[in-house]
Amino acid sequence: MTGKHLPPADLRPPTWLVVGSGIVALAAAMGIGRFAFTPLMPLMMRDGTMSAAAGAEWAAANYGGYLAGALTAAWFSSDPRRGVHLSLIGVALTTLAMAWIGGETLALLGAVLRAAAGVFSAWALVCASSWCLAELARRHAPQLGAWIYTGVGLGIALAGALAWLGGRQPASWLWLELGLIAAAGAVSVGLGLGGRGRAPASAAAHLAPAVAPARRHGHLGLVLCYGTFGFGYIVPATFLPAMARQLVADPLVFGLTWPLFGLAAALSVAIAARWLSAWPRRRVWALAQGVMALGTALPLAAQALWSLAASAVLVGGTFMVATMAGLQLAREQLPANPTPLLARMTAAFAAGQIAGPILVRLLGPGSWAGWDALAWANAASTVLLALTSAWLWRDADPVHSTVRQGR
Repeated sequence: MTGKHLPPADLRPPTWLVVGSGIVALAAAMGIGRFAFTPLMPLMMRDGTMSAAAGAEWAAANYGGYLAGALTAAWFSSDPRRGVHLSLIGVALTTLAMAWIGGETLALLGAVLRAAAGVFSAWALVCASSWCLAELARRHAPQLGAWIYTGVGLGIALAGALAWLGGRQPASWLWLELGLIAAAGAVSVGLGLGGRGRAPASAAAHLAPAVAPARRHGHLGLVLCYGTFGFGYIVPATFLPAMARQLVADPLVFGLTWPLFGLAAALSVAIAARWLSAWPRRRVWALAQGVMALGTALPLAAQALWSLAASAVLVGGTFMVATMAGLQLAREQLPANPTPLLARMTAAFAAGQIAGPILVRLLGPGSWAGWDALAWANAASTVLLALTSAWLWRDADPVHSTVRQGR
């Protein structure tokens, strides 16, 4: 009879394990499953296992898979922990399989694997955010939720450092090594949380009853702002290396940029978690989006290495802060079951990042008023990011942060 009345906390994983599992899950799913292709693509081209055209197709397939994953992530709304486990297994398997992809005859299979990796990484981001933030809210420690997003930057830095330091290896060996790391991450998260009970929706719902009803009208605005963020960040993230390659011939410079990008992302999230935890999430998001607008505007002001480097730091140092703040805000809006809203926001983000390269392609190789397609795309990103930053800042409610911190 006493076992029947045990407090739910006895079945919960400890707080440090929730945070650590979130970090590992996002490092494997996003840093490896989502972004490892960026530093490995030039190595695959060097090895002759992939053409430039195939690289573009694989990247597009990954974007499309990410959109599909965002649209279907709501399948796991009743059990996001299950979605985390399945997605991490999928990331490990698709990364390992990439070690055996090479040659034009396998180009289609490579695109399929990159699309699948995009699906799994979107599931992981949505489900890990939903599960970890809910678990931390139940422990009255929502401020710790920001730390799980350092995992994305750490994963990017890990993949980039492996490609940089081990760049003399065949790319297939690097895919195998990254796949084994992803598999180890999946096992560690599975062992840490596999036997634990999940939080019922009602347990999370009572933690913030004053927050959710007051903000339901703002969901469309949040989705549009998150989609704008996807459009704004993807243009420099995709094309800045190509622009920098025209100015610097040393390949070691390009090898170092990706781990630095990841470290900037991880450090910026840690700084925001440490010193901006008392800010309303809308204002943190607005600040990140505004700084990102400055990053997209710099290449318009000067075509020089310093402006491209500064742009990379400003965009790389804010894209995970915006991700963190946006997904935390979704959790505040719908504390009982945030997964559907998280999925809609992630789908808008995926659509935005698909639209960026498409706009560059549609504008073509010509120039108008002295600007080429990349410049016009950066200009559009700057305007949209600045407008959404202003809207988020204006709509922020300081009282909302007080309620959140007091939970």
